This record gives sequence, structure tokens and C-alpha cells, in this order.
Amino acid sequence: MWKPPQRIKYIPLADVWPSAEACAQSHLFSSVDVGALSLRQRTWVPAMVPWRASDEGFVTEDVVDWYGRFARGRPGAIVVEATGIRDVPSGPLLRIGHDRFLPGLEQLVERVREESDGQTRLFIQLIDFLGIRRRPERERYLQQFLRITPRHRDSLDIVDNDDALRDRLCGMDDDALAEVLDRREWESLTMGHRERVTDTHLPHIAELPEVLPDLFASAAMRAQTAGFDGVELHYAHAYTMASFLSATNTRKDGFGGSLEHRLKLPLQVFAGVRARVNADFTVGCRYLADEIIEGGNQVEEATQIGVALAQAGMDFLSLSRGGKFDDAKQPKVGEAAYPYTGVSGYECMPGYISDEFGPYGRNVEPTAAIRQAVRSAGSDIPIVVAGGIHTYSQAESLLQDDKADIVAFARQALADPDWFEKVRTGCGDQVRLCEYTNYCEGLDQKHKQVTCNLWDRLELDEPGVSKSRDGRRRLVAPDWQRG
Repeated sequence: MWKPPQRIKYIPLADVWPSAEACAQSHLFSSVDVGALSLRQRTWVPAMVPWRASDEGFVTEDVVDWYGRFARGRPGAIVVEATGIRDVPSGPLLRIGHDRFLPGLEQLVERVREESDGQTRLFIQLIDFLGIRRRPERERYLQQFLRITPRHRDSLDIVDNDDALRDRLCGMDDDALAEVLDRREWESLTMGHRERVTDTHLPHIAELPEVLPDLFASAAMRAQTAGFDGVELHYAHAYTMASFLSATNTRKDGFGGSLEHRLKLPLQVFAGVRARVNADFTVGCRYLADEIIEGGNQVEEATQIGVALAQAGMDFLSLSRGGKFDDAKQPKVGEAAYPYTGVSGYECMPGYISDEFGPYGRNVEPTAAIRQAVRSAGSDIPIVVAGGIHTYSQAESLLQDDKADIVAFARQALADPDWFEKVRTGCGDQVRLCEYTNYCEGLDQKHKQVTCNLWDRLELDEPGVSKSRDGRRRLVAPDWQRG
């Protein structure tokens, strides 16, 4: 992952942990309405992909244990990881594109209800994503994958012999080859081929506005059937819906260009979902407060997006930032690009090596600006903030200052799933604080089961402990022994 050139090293913020009595009077541990639901506290575990699903996208025992462990900490809400809405192979990612996935999802819901004693609300994040290929070997790409066009033939003056043309390409150095290939061909060679929402010459890309509203709506109906309290539509980071919202979306079919046109499909998807689920089923979305890429949405446009989504009737808005393919680091041959390796990726998951601002709360002020715009437009839906928040003082102060309504703890909840109960009961001094080394992010990048280095080697001989595929790491944090 990219790191700021200042390379200032930070340690977790010190905190004066509150008493149980103080927590009972706090904003953080007060209730909040999210649509027709009420959360018992304003704490939130956002979606994180732990790579525990089966290769066919089914819920496994490891998936159930993962969410059950978070539920024992009794946060206000948990959002289940990005879950694919299409019934297509997508590796060990959860899927919800067919009824055959329902039994496992129902088991997951039941486990969270049981472990939290019914105190934690459960949402599931619905995602669509486009195709991406691994970076190919140079010769294989030029000999097999590159589609030869008249432009290549004219450039090399080889008209009737494509085999000879390919051989010529293979013999060129990179500078000469870059002159012959166009920008997308060069990207496919050096980064791996990646589909974009602007590839409207491809029929399945052109028809996205026709198919996605029904796919999302059908997935939301399954989530409701499985017993979830609501869904979070994934409009963030490097994926399909975020790409429609992005200022980089130049589609010419009425779904790109101006912000009004870029909002069209996200609003249609929401309308399709809202029409197919019950009125008391919560529907919100996660989107970006700032894309952190050249030519992308910044806070000013993100505020307009937030107002439009709120006025359309969203039940909540959850704000993230960055995490785009546009500035991703070049992958090794045989690996795929990962959208959290550039500057935008750092802004999404800043580490303890940082700049003068530091890794904590980088998304707070952009979120606050969006919240203010939404309030000024007459909506009081809750706004969820995330990003480097790990202490009670951080969380409580931003709620008191009206910068957000709910606080999301991602890496901190992974480091200590009991953060919420420890703090609420006056045991904050027992919290295991995240060190923001991004050990977890490194595992995610390699598609390995995600754990935390603060606990994944502890008590490995504990009876019944689930371990990683290599047997070297435990898959969930040890239980909190209240003392």
C-alpha cells in the first residue's frame, strides 16, 4: 500500500475511559432510529470481507462464527460483508443472487440474534462488480489476448500476416510497444484487463441500467426473507454503482456525464429496492465522501449526492472515502489489481505511518459537511462516519459536535469485538486498541482469511478454536474474560 512521504509513525490515541454511569448518559450509547428500526446504541460494525465463504458463495461455519463473535460485543448494528447480487461464480465471496443461498444466510441471522441477545441489528451489504483479470504474462497477452485491429496493422505495416505482427510486437521494448498499443491495451498488458461502466460497446455493460434495479431488488427481497433488518446498497469504492456516481463516468446514454445523469441509476436501484421490500425494512447505502482520484468526486459533489439520496428516501447514509482502481499499484504478473494500494486506498484505510494529519478521523470533516448539507435540505436521516476511530472520546465528541449520528468501528472492532461492551460497562481500560498496522488489509489483498495480529496467535491450543487453512492462526478473537 502507498504511504505518505512524511512517514510519521503514530501510536493509538490515549484515552480516559468512561465509567458505566457516564456511558449511560452518553450520546454514543443512546438510541437512534434508522428507518423504522431503533438501534440501542450509535455504534456500527461496517462491512468487511473476511474471505470465509465457500468458493460457491455459501455461508460457512467460519462465516457464522465470524459474525457471531462480533455480535457478542453487542454493537448497535453489524453490516454483513459485500455480498454479490448476481448468480455468477465470484470466488469465496458471499452471494445472494439465488434462493439456494437463503438457508445459510438465515443461519447467520439466527446466530447474531442469539449471540447479541437480540440487541444488535443486522444489515447486509449488496454489491455488484464488473470483470477484472489478472495481469498477464507479456508474451501470452501479445500472442493470445490482444485483439489485432487495422490500427495495429497500419502502425507496423504488416497487413496480411497477424502471426508475424504478433511476433514483431513480442520483440519490441516497452517504449516502442507503448506507441503501438492504445491506452486500454497497454493497461490490459501492464495491469490486467478491467471492465468499466463506460465500456458501452460491450452489450452487458450497455444494459446495466436495465438489469441492475431488478437484481438489487431481488437480492433485497431475499435479505428480507432471510431475516435481516435491512440492506446497505454498496455505492462506494471501486465497484459498479460507485462508478456510475463518479465524475469519471462519461457514458453518453443518459446515465453518465452530468451529476443529474450519474445519479439516475443509483436512484432507480434504490426505488426498485424500496418498492419490493416492506416499509419497515431499512434501506440505506454506503458511498464516498471523496473519491481521492484525479477527476473524481470531491466533497462538494458528494454533498449534492448525499442530499439527492436523502431526499429520495434513503434510511441512512454511511460515508467512506477513496479505495479506487484508478490509482492502484501495478500488480505482479498473475495477480489482479487491488483498489486499496494507491493514495485513494490509503485514504480509505490509513495506517500508522502517516502525514501530519495522522491516520485518525480523516473522514470526519467531509462527513460533517455532507451531514450539514443533508440537514439544510430538510432531512434528518442518520449519517454514519467511519475511518480511524478507536477511542470513546473520539466517538463521543464527534456525536456531541453534530458531525455524525452513528460511529462505525471497522479495524477497531476487528482488533477487539468486545470494544462496545467493555466501554459500555466501564471496562474501557481492557480494550485491545487497533495499532493500524494494516496487517488485516494485507491479508485481504492476498484473499486470505482476515484476522488481527493482536490476537490471531493467542491461545491456539484452546479447545474447539477454529484455525486458518494453514493452521497457524485462529479465526476469531478469544473470548473476553470479565474480571
